[in-house]
Amino acid sequence: MSLYQDRILDHYHHPRHFGTLEHKTGSAEALNPTCGDRLAMDIRIEDARIGDIAFSGAGCAISLASASLLSEHVSGMSRDEALALEPQDVLKLLEVSLSPGRLKCGILSLEVLKKALHNT
Repeated sequence: MSLYQDRILDHYHHPRHFGTLEHKTGSAEALNPTCGDRLAMDIRIEDARIGDIAFSGAGCAISLASASLLSEHVSGMSRDEALALEPQDVLKLLEVSLSPGRLKCGILSLEVLKKALHNT
């Protein structure tokens, strides 16, 4: 299986939830200094659930596809459920095996999501 399979490329070229939120309740940024990936995430919590989510930034196909897939996955999820997510949950969404050097790219979106949730 290729690292850049169709699913990854689709989310990279056509990211879901890409942009910013005007009425956010939390936001955060994170940087992967190893490769320069940079992600920002805005969330809006409504009734203890993720009512809306958006991300922006620049990076490799893995980091942007991960942010797109994760934003789809957590939309509507409770704040507590999202905070309980682990790196392996994000890696399952990607459906690819990542080398140790690419692992940070794959889980950067989870890092920024949790920071944004803690900022609500």
